[in-house]
Formats: sequence, structure tokens, C-alpha cells
Amino acid sequence: MKIDLIPRPDLQTLGAEWRALEARVPELSFFRSWSWVGCLAAERFDDALLLRAERAGQVVALALCNRRGGRLCLGESGDPARDAPFVEHNGPLMLDEPGLLAALLRQAAAARGVRRLVLGGVAPGILAAAPGVRLRCQERQAPFVDLDAIRAAGGDHLAMLSANARQQIRRSLRHYGEVQLHRAATLQDAQAMLARMVRLHEATWQARGRPGAFATAYLRRFHDALLARALPRGEVELLEFRAGAGTLGILYNFRLRGRVSAYQSGFAPAEGNHAKPGLTCHALAIADSLARGDRVYDFLGGADRYKRSLAKQEATLAWAELVPRWSPTGVALRAWHALRPHAASFRSTREGRSAAGDGAEA
Repeated sequence: MKIDLIPRPDLQTLGAEWRALEARVPELSFFRSWSWVGCLAAERFDDALLLRAERAGQVVALALCNRRGGRLCLGESGDPARDAPFVEHNGPLMLDEPGLLAALLRQAAAARGVRRLVLGGVAPGILAAAPGVRLRCQERQAPFVDLDAIRAAGGDHLAMLSANARQQIRRSLRHYGEVQLHRAATLQDAQAMLARMVRLHEATWQARGRPGAFATAYLRRFHDALLARALPRGEVELLEFRAGAGTLGILYNFRLRGRVSAYQSGFAPAEGNHAKPGLTCHALAIADSLARGDRVYDFLGGADRYKRSLAKQEATLAWAELVPRWSPTGVALRAWHALRPHAASFRSTREGRSAAGDGAEA
């Protein structure tokens, strides 16, 4: 195998190569697709380093990283403002070959000038394969609904939930009456629906004294660009739920190969004790995904109550920063762990999607 480290690659050439490898990768997260990675890539990856692996003349792995202050950040810029479009299910785009992941991460950590390796929103297996000592590590649970398992059990999602969750959803549906689902069919429709969602989203979070997930010009520009890239490919959907003359809520989801990722949302204020717009919209979206033949409805990171009410499975995602074992910091950390074997790594104070403005439960 040949692994190259390519500084500041040509992004147009990389995009074509990335799409070609995507087609060969059996399990693909939207956050590893070129729709996401390539969105405003020239701005996000201003000091890019590409990891490119070949075997027998065929590309088998690609990973776009960015260098910032001695850190090498996988799939992120290293700048909190530019990383505010929060990445999850992050990792190299690669074929499933023994030893490939560990070899890639060793090469990344050994790159010239790299003093720390930053892995954001990765599965435990990626973190375990990375070399070095953990300077910080934060884990978050990502609840999801296994739609195939629901179909195998008869196809009734509500029947799989607790009695309390079923009761809340059914009361809410009776409160609203007939709820209609409207799906954005064109880019113009999607742009208008996203704008309406942002207004609902920001009203909720500003009432809590927080800015929400669309508070800066950069964030709005990123999502405008992402919508234009991904909607024509069927990888983004905007769903608006209406009852009577009013909107209950709007969901902004990613869709790729049967996996629906509930990324952001905006809900109308709840009127009355039985009104649960958040639970209602997601429950109806899950029913829609079941009807469309999707495999997974993923709520992404965060242990919010509404996610745990609707999802009975969960994955673990980690945000970690690693230093070389024989660096002064690495030696000190290993000595500290040897003296205190049950102590955890320094924990990150970085807020996750829920704090940054994930859709509020209502």
C-alpha cells in the first residue's frame, strides 16, 4: 500500500476522485460525502493536508484534514467558527481493508509539524486505531431508530415506545387534528422552507438566551451552499408539518443510502399541555421514513429527552485530541495515568449540537 500526504490539494480534482471512491464504499455517512466535506472546502480547509492511500493503482482511502497551530484536524478546520456546522459520524472515506485505518492515522500523526491529532465526532473504532495519548476526550450518545427492526416487528413505531411516549404523541395528534406533511420539491422551495425553519429555530433559542445554529453569516452561507449541493442529489430534505393554517415545525434532514440524519429543526411554540410539536413532527417523519423504505432514522449526538423517547438504540461518538506518546505532554500524561489508572482523560468543554442549537423539544 502507498499512502501519500498531499499539502493543499487541488479541490476540483479531489472532488472527482472523492465521488468515485464514494461509489465503492459500502457504508457511507453523509458527513463523509463530498456534499458535506467539499462544502466551502477552500474556506474551511485553508491549510489542507490530504491523506491518499492506493493499493495496486486503485485509490482505497481519502481523508481531508486541516492544519492549525500544530494540530491536524480530521474533516474539520480547527477553527470553532468554521466548525460550527457540527460534524458527526466523521472519519476517512475508505474501503474496509485490514490495517488501513491504523496506517492512515499513523501517517497523519507523523506528518511534519503535527503536535496533536484532533478527531471530532468519530466512532470508538476510529479513536481506538489512532496513535498517541488522549489529552482530552468527550463521548456523546447518538440515539437512532432501527427502521428495519421495526418493519420486522410489524411496522408500528409507536408500539415500540413506552406507554408514556405513546400517550404524549397520540394526545398531541388529537390536539392538532389532521397534520399534513409538505416536502420541498425544488431548490427554491427548499430555500424558502429553510428560511422559515431558521426563524422558528432562532425564536426558540433566543428566548433561552442562546444564538442558535444559524446565528452567523458564515453559518447561513454554509447551509445555503450545502442545500444547493446536496438537494439535487436527493441527500437533503426539508419537511414542513402543518395543521390548519399554521406550521407545527420544519425538519432539516440529511438522507443518504437509507440513513436519515435529523440535523436541525424549528418548531412553533406549544399551545396547551397536550401540544408536543417536536415529538409529533419527528414521530410523523419516522413514519414517513418507514413508508419510504429507509433503514435508520438517526437523531445524531445528544441525550435530549425527546430523542430517548423516540429511539431505543444508540451509538457512541467521540471528540478527542491526542498527543504523541513520547512527546513531553504524552510522557507526562502516561505517568499521570499510571499513578491514577482509573482517572479519565481531561474532558472537553466544547458544547455539542444540542447546546449550539439543535431543534428544541416542545
